[in-house]
Amino acid sequence: MSNYTGEEIFSSKTKVDKRDGKLVLANMAWVAFALIIGGTAGLLQTLVRSGQFELPFGIGYYQLLTLHGVVLALVMTFFFIMGFQIAALSRTAGAFSNTERRLGWIGFAVMTAGTLMSATMIALNEASVLYTFYAPLQAHVIHYIGLALVIIGTWISVAGQLMRYFRWKKENKGHKSPLLSYMTAINNVMWIVCTIGVAATVLFQFIPWSLGWVDTINITLSRTLFWYFGHPLVYFWLLPAYMVWYVVIPKVLGGRGFSDNLARLAFVLFLFFSIPVGIHHQLVDPGIDAFWKGLQVVLTFMVIVPSLMTAFSMFAVFETYGRSQGAKGLLDWFKKLPWTDARFVLVFIGMLFFIPGGLGGIINASGQMNQVIHNTIWVVGHFHITVGAPVILTYFAAMLFLLPHITGRKIDKIANRLGLFLAYTWAFGMGIMSFAMHWAGLRGAPRRSQYSEYGGAEIANEWITYQVMQAVGGSFLLIAIIIAILMFLKLITGPKADQAEEFPVARFMDQDAPLLKWVENWRLLIIITIFLILIAYTVPITQMFTENIPGAKGFKLW
Repeated sequence: MSNYTGEEIFSSKTKVDKRDGKLVLANMAWVAFALIIGGTAGLLQTLVRSGQFELPFGIGYYQLLTLHGVVLALVMTFFFIMGFQIAALSRTAGAFSNTERRLGWIGFAVMTAGTLMSATMIALNEASVLYTFYAPLQAHVIHYIGLALVIIGTWISVAGQLMRYFRWKKENKGHKSPLLSYMTAINNVMWIVCTIGVAATVLFQFIPWSLGWVDTINITLSRTLFWYFGHPLVYFWLLPAYMVWYVVIPKVLGGRGFSDNLARLAFVLFLFFSIPVGIHHQLVDPGIDAFWKGLQVVLTFMVIVPSLMTAFSMFAVFETYGRSQGAKGLLDWFKKLPWTDARFVLVFIGMLFFIPGGLGGIINASGQMNQVIHNTIWVVGHFHITVGAPVILTYFAAMLFLLPHITGRKIDKIANRLGLFLAYTWAFGMGIMSFAMHWAGLRGAPRRSQYSEYGGAEIANEWITYQVMQAVGGSFLLIAIIIAILMFLKLITGPKADQAEEFPVARFMDQDAPLLKWVENWRLLIIITIFLILIAYTVPITQMFTENIPGAKGFKLW
């Protein structure tokens, strides 16, 4: 697309380059594999917590919990995001060069090597430290090296993606960059900045400590560096879903997106405010002054703004579509939405889950209310309805059009019906499980713990019903995962089509409006991002180095 006219982006004939498509499919194969392994581990966890099941073959609960978290929260999401963003760039900015594509393959190989190293240690019960790997629990050094390689692999792949984006800008000076390409660039810049924290703690704290080169580790510093990465990680998962919401869904509806400029502004605000907020995960931690915790709570609430902008934009699109189909009353447009199109239904159900998820996030980030729910299974329920529903269901919707687009096939009735079954089964299972987690959490049920009667304590008896409900919900989720795998197989093995499934890219109502030029001033965006990070983190981290914080030796409790 060096001779850019702007129309190629919106044409249904414009496709992901076949060479790029092979790389995308390689990443998506890992997604399917990780979904099976991680989903099975998740079901077994809920069965154990119900008190009605014991793990066979000497498998430990925390070993299983670590596997579930690492495989689903890290492996599955990372491979999907790399694959989807490569496809998005190839579709809207044009084919990758050989060098850019080679970086994608190298990144894929490094991520694969790191995944296998980490998974091996978890399987050998040498790394049952959960996906957050909090010190002073100490895993085998190979586990930490594997995690570091997974991050490094994403950096390499991201480097190729950013090269493609900035090459497009160089070849098309004076033109507004394609929105989908711009969104991938924002997500990738955020990722590079935020992963500096986890890379620093793994390379300079965990690896020397696990090798015995140092006797102790500064726990407060390690947790702070992890959450410097851990909260923007949530937005690294979420922003590809937002890309589908903003750019793909309006085209699926046959209409236009609400505002190109608003979408860019929302992503800029996510870049600014998703990183300097990690300490709100540490509101009950000692060693951090209350002022800095309060500051990061305020910055956390700033992230609500682009989320509300997104909600307004999407429901404006839905209502506009409904009224174009003849809707007259206040809410009649809701009935006109395409309830038989799995691409839409998967996304819409995910959006609905995100409403209580967002409200729960406000509770989690509020100082006093966080004291009530911090170490309870409420937090696990919140995590599942913010990531396990809107993000994952949107990923499924993306696979529904992306896989046949790349393999030269169409979404047939069977694949679409499987997508609908997937949407409703997943929603039913997740609804039951997350409700039980939230309610049990309000009753004090702890997270990160297997089944226990707590010495016959009366309150523990009240949790049992909700823990059984979690197992019921988890069972439906595993059924949904099986449906998802069947859908994936149907999408890539169906008969070839003369015209492959479209990768939908929507126009916007303000498509021809002038660009807000500062949103593509990358030097300015990065300076503002770093400035906010320095304000939020300089003093707290300095205090961790200058105050007399005792170090901790490693423990292996499994």
